[in-house]
Amino acid sequence: MSDLAFYARVATRGDVLGLGIGTQPADWETRLGTDFLDDEDGSLLRRDYGLVELSFQEEDGAWPCFGVSVRLHRLRRDTEASVPAVLRGAHGEFAPSTRFEDLAAAIAGLGCSLEPEPDEHGTSGDMHRYRVPESGVRVFVRAEEHSPRQAGEVWSLSVSPAWWRAAG
Repeated sequence: MSDLAFYARVATRGDVLGLGIGTQPADWETRLGTDFLDDEDGSLLRRDYGLVELSFQEEDGAWPCFGVSVRLHRLRRDTEASVPAVLRGAHGEFAPSTRFEDLAAAIAGLGCSLEPEPDEHGTSGDMHRYRVPESGVRVFVRAEEHSPRQAGEVWSLSVSPAWWRAAG
């Protein structure tokens, strides 16, 4: 499976290697390994695997995941250090960037669609936002206003509980 197939699977299923909203930090460590950086602030924990970033909130001694992000923009700097070894092993080399058109075609190939999200607050001049209605995953794409040379590149994929519950 390629990096593009990995992104399309995340976008259409809302998980990474079968893990998603509600899972515990130990589950992620078991799947993605121990090469991560934790940033804890009170009852919030951000776990950074490079390409994959997770958000947890402490609830009665447990730390359920409430946000999953796949941050493709980080690959422009260093694909090897940014991609967990288990993902490289399963999907091969990861390209430093991914075109939105290619991801949209891969998502369609899995039987899902993309809808543009309205910019109700006029805040997305440098990003276009799309949503996969079947999964609730949001796709952020660089707009020309930000960088004409990088316009149309996928910036990130994002899963949060509100979208996940609506889609799930």
